[in-house]
Amino acid sequence: MADLVSHSEGEPFQGRFAGRPVLVTGHTGFKGAWLAAWLDGLGARVTGLALAPDEDQPLFHLLGLARRTHHREGDVRDAGAVTRLVQEVRPDFVFHLAAQALVRRSYQEPADTFATNVQGTVNVLEAVRLAERPASVVVVTSDKCYAEADEAGPSAAGRPSGSGHREDDPLGGRDPYSASKAAAEMVTAAYRSAFFPPSRLAEHGVALASARAGNVIGGGDAAPDRIVPDILRALAAGEPVRVRNPGSVRPWQHVLDALSGYLWLAARLDAREEAAARGWNFGPVEEPEITVADLARRFLERWGRGEWLAAGDPAGPREAPVLRLDCSRAVAELGWRPVWSAGEAIDRTVAWHRSLRDGADMAGVTGAQIAGHLRRAGELGRPWAPAGREP
Repeated sequence: MADLVSHSEGEPFQGRFAGRPVLVTGHTGFKGAWLAAWLDGLGARVTGLALAPDEDQPLFHLLGLARRTHHREGDVRDAGAVTRLVQEVRPDFVFHLAAQALVRRSYQEPADTFATNVQGTVNVLEAVRLAERPASVVVVTSDKCYAEADEAGPSAAGRPSGSGHREDDPLGGRDPYSASKAAAEMVTAAYRSAFFPPSRLAEHGVALASARAGNVIGGGDAAPDRIVPDILRALAAGEPVRVRNPGSVRPWQHVLDALSGYLWLAARLDAREEAAARGWNFGPVEEPEITVADLARRFLERWGRGEWLAAGDPAGPREAPVLRLDCSRAVAELGWRPVWSAGEAIDRTVAWHRSLRDGADMAGVTGAQIAGHLRRAGELGRPWAPAGREP
């Protein structure tokens, strides 16, 4: 696999996306909007399928994605609509991000969570199957798809205490969201085995992988019950930030680091690398652990004001206290590593929201952060960025 970690020649991601049709589900959401903007900057012909953007989550509008993409409002739970769109777009790449993405909401709306996250994944993969044409497909799930240690059973025996989840660890979930993401992984594995086996890639032409990223932060996230939006809402109200689970550990990373993994994985699938067609973790590598309280404190320090307080909710829904990812497979086989540390991710997030507060052109600010990320990736020798060149 030496070619997996060689430098791109001249263009980011080896120029795989320029001028080519790409379907992104969930492009009105936080990660989906950043991905659609990045793909547009890479010259892709982006079609997005998603529910209408929520009024309280303006990132889609701030980035001007209604004019930069072929925006289609629709629901991945509607199998017919998904199939018709895939037949129309004939995408070379599919990034499936559409999801009910909130743990706490999954307790309130479990049926909708399973319908969206599981049946929605079935509908996307079935549409790809029925299209009967080559495509590189990345199904985005979550670091929460793994069974917790006491769920995992004998197969986890002998693992070092505190080690991160590896891609072959048991799947599971004690809440509807986590279980739905584990089920989406099982659906993806079943379609890959039954219809798109890597050993027959030349025959069917569909290269299918899944991506399990850690907790992402970045500009424009406005979802409820997530730490950065909670901080910003508290700052706007002049109130202390109420941190529900201050000691919880999460694999924090900037949204662009997770997306660089998705894009590089898709590029390797497009290069017909059979070994790329499987599950991959994308998260921090060799970073000290950062708790929720640590992140809140660092964010407020960089913002220059505000305070936080522990505000546990004993009656609230349970969330896993510790999540860790082992990303050694992506490091060794894809040559992928994050570009920005957790501290740098916080800095970029604060800078983005300061620009928003000051009335800046947020499409331009976002594009500048993407360009800066690619430039730094080249300086660090990341294989998806031209080495030593401006992006």
